[in-house]
Order: sequence, then structure tokens, then C-alpha cells
Amino acid sequence: MAHLINTLAAATGLKFTESPRWHHDKLWFLDIHDKRIKTVDLSGSVSTVLELPFLPNAFGFTPDGRMVVGDAFQRQIYRVEGTTLKPLADISSLTHFCLSDGIVDAQGRLYVGDIGYNFLDPTAQPVETCVIALVTPDGQASVVADRLFFPNGMVITPDGGTLIVGETLGHRLTAFDIQADGSLSNRRVWAQLPPSIGPDGICLDAEGSVWCANPEGEDSVVRLREGGKITDRIRLNTHAYAVMLGGPERKHLFICASGSHDPAEIHQNPSASYRVVEVDVPGVGTP
Repeated sequence: MAHLINTLAAATGLKFTESPRWHHDKLWFLDIHDKRIKTVDLSGSVSTVLELPFLPNAFGFTPDGRMVVGDAFQRQIYRVEGTTLKPLADISSLTHFCLSDGIVDAQGRLYVGDIGYNFLDPTAQPVETCVIALVTPDGQASVVADRLFFPNGMVITPDGGTLIVGETLGHRLTAFDIQADGSLSNRRVWAQLPPSIGPDGICLDAEGSVWCANPEGEDSVVRLREGGKITDRIRLNTHAYAVMLGGPERKHLFICASGSHDPAEIHQNPSASYRVVEVDVPGVGTP
């Protein structure tokens, strides 16, 4: 079902790519350690959209096409107006150390997790569990889920009714019902995974299966059905950190790849690339 067709942007100075989003016929993403929002097209041409004054995480597009991005360590959320960053919300009191991945829904609300430990300072004492915070378009912020073990990649189903989050250190995908006000309810395990799979970035396809990046595992990317059955496995000669279904029919699986996630090693010898795999079932939902 999955066939590697290309490696994009393998030697163009990418440092560490995350939060891939298919938007306006291009793949948009964060190059975290280069502090930039960038795009890449199917020919492999990379462009910088916006330089940032901080290490970013959490990224998405509002319904009117504006970008939302987070300052990972200060835990501040910004809306991008042209080339200007406009403060939207301060969620530093709701989260710990560093922001994780985030997703913007069809109402323009941002869901974002925290990591719970400081990957730039291994001596910092981590917290036991993490949260998902909700930021509304008017900048109101609240915690909508807690007791999560490193909430990472998220998807929202096409009907807007379900949010699925990968708990990297919990080795599972967890689902919630999304209420009209954006709050989350009916928490449940969508898929409990073996210790060999620590889900990072995820995306959803039209059969309701989730593609899951697995940076520490022998299987770099897996496709999962609800309940945990693995239908497809992709093995790379590097590590996979995030995935996105895009392309003209959303049948191109873009894989954010890098030989390391260690900041010092990335700055000395960056090895980030995009691998592209052709699949049979198109992507749906958000992102």
C-alpha cells in the first residue's frame, strides 16, 4: 500500500522539521531549530515564509487562512498578521517547560500540548503528567485535558467531533469528544500500542486509520486502525518525527525525517529531509 517515491529537500539546510500542514498546494511546516516557517512543493523547492525570534512549536491555519504559532519555551501563542506576530495568548501558567504539537480546528481554536520536560536542560526535573490547553480566537485559554504522558501529534475527524492525540510516553493514542464550546469529554483509549511505538506526529486517512511517526522504533512510521491493529509499516534509514497526507489527491504521505533530535547535534550536522510515500487512501480531517 505504501511506496517510497521521493526524498525532498535533503540538502537544502533544513534543521529539524515539525508540524507539517498541507495548505494551498504546498507543504507548510516549522523548521524548529532554524526558527522559521517554511514551505516545500512537490519538486523539492523550499521557501522561507517567516523568520521567528523564538524556537517554535504548535502551528496551524485559522479558517480565514491566517497562521497561528507558538513560542515553545515562553509558551506564548501568536497570530501572524502579514509578517507581524500579534500576541494571542499567554499559556505559561497552564503548561510546563515547553510546548508540544498543536492543531487549529474549523472554528479557529488552537489545541496544544506541553512536553513536561526541558530537552535543552536534562537536569531540570520533569513533571509527572502533561495537559492539552485550548486557546480560543479571542485569546481565552484553559486546560481541557490533563494526566497525559507527553501529548504530541493531534488530528480532528472530518465531522469536527473527535480529537485524537498521540501520547508519546504513554505508547497510545487517546480520543476525546469535542463539545460545542471546544471542551473535551468522553476520554478513551483509541489504541494502546506496544513499547516499541511512541507516537509523535500523526495524520488521519479516509478509512479512519491513523498514520503515526515513531522516531525511536524500528518501524519509522506505522498505520493504525482503532484498537491498535497495524496495517502498514514503513522503515527508513533515519528517524521519522511527523507525518502529513497531502499532494493533489492527499495521497502523498510526507514524513519529517532527521538523523537526530539532539539540538547540539542538529546545529553541528543537520540531517533533516522530507521522505514522500505514495499511499492508496487519501487524507481527511484536520490538519
